[in-house]
Amino acid sequence: MKLSELLNNVEYELLQGNIDTDISAIEYDSRKVKENSLFVCMSGFASDGHGYITRAHDLGAVAVIVEKDLNGCHEALEKKAQEDGFGDTYVPYTMTVIKVEDSRKALAKISAAWFGYPSRKLVMIGLTGTKGKTTTTHMIKSILEAAGHKVGMIGTMGSMIGDMKIPTKNTTPESYELHSLFSKMVEQGCRYCVMEVSSQAFKLNRTYGITFDYGGFLNISPDHIGPGEHADFEEYFEYKKMIFDQSRTAVINIDDEHGAKLAKNGVSSEKLLTVSTRHEASLYCDKLEDIWEPDLLGSRMHVKGLMEDAFIIPMPGRFNAENALVAAVICKSCNVSNIYIEKGLRATTVKGRTQVVREASHIATFIIDYAHNALSMESLLSMLKGYNPEKLICLFGGGGNKPKQRRYDMGAAAGKYADLTILTEDNPRYEEIENINNDIIVGLDAYNGKYEIILDRKEAIEHLIDTAKPGYIVALIGKGHETYQDVKGVKTYFCEEEIIREYVKNKS
Repeated sequence: MKLSELLNNVEYELLQGNIDTDISAIEYDSRKVKENSLFVCMSGFASDGHGYITRAHDLGAVAVIVEKDLNGCHEALEKKAQEDGFGDTYVPYTMTVIKVEDSRKALAKISAAWFGYPSRKLVMIGLTGTKGKTTTTHMIKSILEAAGHKVGMIGTMGSMIGDMKIPTKNTTPESYELHSLFSKMVEQGCRYCVMEVSSQAFKLNRTYGITFDYGGFLNISPDHIGPGEHADFEEYFEYKKMIFDQSRTAVINIDDEHGAKLAKNGVSSEKLLTVSTRHEASLYCDKLEDIWEPDLLGSRMHVKGLMEDAFIIPMPGRFNAENALVAAVICKSCNVSNIYIEKGLRATTVKGRTQVVREASHIATFIIDYAHNALSMESLLSMLKGYNPEKLICLFGGGGNKPKQRRYDMGAAAGKYADLTILTEDNPRYEEIENINNDIIVGLDAYNGKYEIILDRKEAIEHLIDTAKPGYIVALIGKGHETYQDVKGVKTYFCEEEIIREYVKNKS
């Protein structure tokens, strides 16, 4: 493809060379550059692509996009130019040099052009929120597939095209990867794409130029604040709100206080749909009932508004009912009938998100959940306590090389709600497990929480299988969908679901 075609929708300045150059690949990682590549220099947290132009040239790049004035900034680049007889030339050799205001925005537009604007050929559904993105995307995918559609999905647990799994690095991948995935979805016959959109994706312009047919706002609470993420909650919130600038229809959960404010003042009423489990909305829950059966921990919700019906969701808690309402109102707006919404919600399973391990249901209700901070842990445990189990037991550890305050607060949540806590390991990384657990105990002691320590997580899980009884709820917290333990820089395979299944099978 000609460079000129890729630059059709990009504002730029041609510093040297010409835009009739043929481009065979687009790269933003200099290590992956090949012959006739376009190399896009991006300024990152850890490194700056502008310092790798010489390497990109040596590997075959014929054009480069920059956002900085390189003169006087990169000694190695200038030295190389002088050594090769180019004096003070802006960039050595005969590379075409394009300067833009923002390389990330340029990459997003160029990537869309490279793959033939595939997002325009899909019904695009984007979801943002501190909690619930993964669950809600799975709910929407399950509903649409129940209605006979092929669906692409992008999120925390990787990407899916129908039943095909594609590993991805970030919750919302870089723009080039996104458009590559959209292109594969179109090729495989997908009609819909449902994706998680993180605040970092907005901050780093990964979704720049994409129009979402439906943009969903689930909730927001303090998280992802610190070096390399967001300066403060206000910045975090501002980036979350950006989804509405890119959406034809906004879907907002008004049970969240910030969502309620956005619904009143932040979005045009002509493109707004609201959901609630407490108030009247475009779609709202008129009645919510807990369901606890041997292999089911969930809710039955009666909805009104855009539809009147009753749905069973196999996931517990009001927050999952909120997620289900967002999924239902989006799918209803896509002309999916109630019967498929009911069928899809009932069939939804999300690995590691309030996941009931059915193989152990004759012993007790075992839940695997990814909760890994105090907010999500308190939300999970308070919800489970509401089912009035004979005994609520939680098992967890703290991640190594993380703030001590997080551990204190997680310990406090366990002490407040659990009848018994088993302290164990959870990615201790380069810290000693005993030191991590001592921090957690400070929080437990604040509520006089009862606890035992079993450092080996597999041994701890098997101990709970041996000692649990019907009427108990046992929550294995922190690992969720993860299938590894990170100790001293070494990752070893570890899957809680498999451990439970294997031990129960051998025990019976």
